[in-house]
Amino acid sequence: MNRLISNMTWKEYRDKVENGILILPVGSTEQHGPHLPLGVDTIIATQFSLTIAGEVNAVVAPTVSYGYKSLPASGGGPMFPGTIDLNGSTLTSLVFDLLKEFVADGWKQILIFSAHYENEAFLSEACDLLLRNQTEEFPKVLICNWWDNLSSETVSRVFDEVKFPGWALEHAAISETSLMMHLSPELVNEDLITDDGMVSPPTYQSFPPSKSLIPATGCLHSARSSSAEKGKLIVEDATKTIVSFLKKEFSLDLVTFK
Repeated sequence: MNRLISNMTWKEYRDKVENGILILPVGSTEQHGPHLPLGVDTIIATQFSLTIAGEVNAVVAPTVSYGYKSLPASGGGPMFPGTIDLNGSTLTSLVFDLLKEFVADGWKQILIFSAHYENEAFLSEACDLLLRNQTEEFPKVLICNWWDNLSSETVSRVFDEVKFPGWALEHAAISETSLMMHLSPELVNEDLITDDGMVSPPTYQSFPPSKSLIPATGCLHSARSSSAEKGKLIVEDATKTIVSFLKKEFSLDLVTFK
């Protein structure tokens, strides 16, 4: 079934709006070490959104492929070629404008799915500004990511060999590498996977950022023990949790979508 609105005619799109769910994936374009492509967050956001859409009969908007500035201790920062960032105000305005257009088209149930750690505050700002400027009935807009929707059991199974370092350092490490092995294995250079990582992440930010803070590979933590099986587990577990709260927040009867 076609779920990408970019592949629909305007009439097909129009027919999906009433009582439908629209998912807006938001990723980024940034370095992900020597073994993963620049589009990791965009690929993960898109594929997750399509998976969720298949469970709740939703459609998926074109992915926002640029995100807020990569930070040194959660993405490697601006020190690597190919990391293309947006200012916070730009991302906020972009998502605000998109939401405004979707609402004008009649969407009343929207999920924003982000796969870039630094995006969240600016996505929230866009939604808040829309709420404050909306004169008519405000739609239901939810924002989520995949990492906050994993069970502790799944986290333990994913980090069975390497200790979980916290999500900020899980950049180009086990979780993202495993997800890419599952979702787009042809884009993973497994022979270039490293055991690199930050030795002691600072508890502060420095401007300009220290060039000695990040390993030369751009990896913030080890990707050793990554696997497609772990990636599949992450997708299945997070999707289950997200579908559960969509059912509650959007008052869905999922049986009708099977």
